[in-house]
Amino acid sequence: MLTHGFVVDGEGRKMSKSLGNVIHPNDVIKKYGAEVLRLWVAAEDYRDDIRISREIIQRLSEAYRRFRNTCRFLLGNLDGFNPDTDRVDYEKLEEIDQWALHQLQLLITKVIDAYESFEFYKIYHRVHNFCVLDLSSFYLDVLKDRLYCDRFNSPKRRSAQTAMYEILLTITKLYAPILPFTTEEIWGFLPSTKDGYEESVHLSRFPSVNSSYIDDKLATRWEKLLAVRDEVNKSLEEARRKRQIGSSLEAEVLITTQGKHLELLKNYEDLLPTLFIVSRVIIEEGSEKEASSLRVTVRKAPGKKCERCWNYRTSVGENPDHPTICERCLRVLATS
Repeated sequence: MLTHGFVVDGEGRKMSKSLGNVIHPNDVIKKYGAEVLRLWVAAEDYRDDIRISREIIQRLSEAYRRFRNTCRFLLGNLDGFNPDTDRVDYEKLEEIDQWALHQLQLLITKVIDAYESFEFYKIYHRVHNFCVLDLSSFYLDVLKDRLYCDRFNSPKRRSAQTAMYEILLTITKLYAPILPFTTEEIWGFLPSTKDGYEESVHLSRFPSVNSSYIDDKLATRWEKLLAVRDEVNKSLEEARRKRQIGSSLEAEVLITTQGKHLELLKNYEDLLPTLFIVSRVIIEEGSEKEASSLRVTVRKAPGKKCERCWNYRTSVGENPDHPTICERCLRVLATS
């Protein structure tokens, strides 16, 4: 048996014309659309009194827009991707893409559990957090360099698109019962495949966990890398506040550490500039006193700004025919 509370205003008071706190569903639909009203229903824990106000609806409207924008970014960067011929095998994916698929499996597990226990508000929070925290604030931001600056059909770019395709397909299906029209719209723009898709997202098979994408050891490594990234971001923000840098790509980051931190960062040294979205990262071994610590120093990156990738490189200006392009971008353009 399921029970639910009363619908009350944002302060927990009952709806009353005399208080002027009545929110009419038709007014919400006219201003925000029916999908936002559905999202409000799903986002509230119906076992308690259900609160509604203009502020609550506005907040959910912004959450809905973030979901749409995330899916729009994914769709836009899947242009030219053919799942039949361009998909990369899991073993050959870049490790950050494997991490994203691991996180996706955790999301599937949590969302299915929430559906089965009728805890729809958990579905909203989990999908929202995945889109905002895992994707927009981190993963998709890091991918932009690969997506925009690598060769169109390079293995690294195809690796990113493979993970993005899996993510888009999955979150569209997971949210279909809550946002039926939005997910149906997304479904109609998925990259074409030889066998096509079901006529509607609502006729497709619901996602299930792919155990081959779960890698706890990889997740543990990336948890540590993300903790380092948080420390770097704090230092970058401080450098911005002091007007030492503007964009993070203007920065060179020096990390001084010891022990396991040093070993981990050395193993990922080539990836760190992309991970931190800076032009250069230098890893140095600290003293024994710094065995468990991490010291981050931010300074201006050497070289000039490449007009194509926006990274600061000492190679910019070396080629007389293309004086505003870095060596990496010249290689990409030469093979495109």
